[in-house]
Amino acid sequence: MRRFVTAAEMQVEELPWGPHEWLCRPGLVDADQLLLVRVHMPPGQAHRFHRHPEMEEIIYVLEGTAEQWVEQQRRLLGPGDIAHIPKNVVHGTYNVGPTTLRFLAILSPAHIQGPALIDVSQEEPWKSLRP
Repeated sequence: MRRFVTAAEMQVEELPWGPHEWLCRPGLVDADQLLLVRVHMPPGQAHRFHRHPEMEEIIYVLEGTAEQWVEQQRRLLGPGDIAHIPKNVVHGTYNVGPTTLRFLAILSPAHIQGPALIDVSQEEPWKSLRP
């Protein structure tokens, strides 16, 4: 199992809100507790309100401007800023800047029993928080 992951070895996954470059996850490295993904979110895209029932998450902004929601609290985050999201807490990340938003998402644990993500963006109060 790898101890180092180069740009050529990372696993790229295309998702609706932008490419995900997996740098740490089971099968790529011998990860048990950590997941690490670098996300490239084009302008106007978003990872709408959702929750991770069994995982907590840190979002670390590398480039661009994120409108970050954690429950009903909203902040604009720029390079060097983070958001911590406890287990099962609703959150959403929206690229409100003119350039690609690049951020790292660190999640734990790497192994879970149920779904990794539950979308709640069409449920109240979440669907009414943003125009």
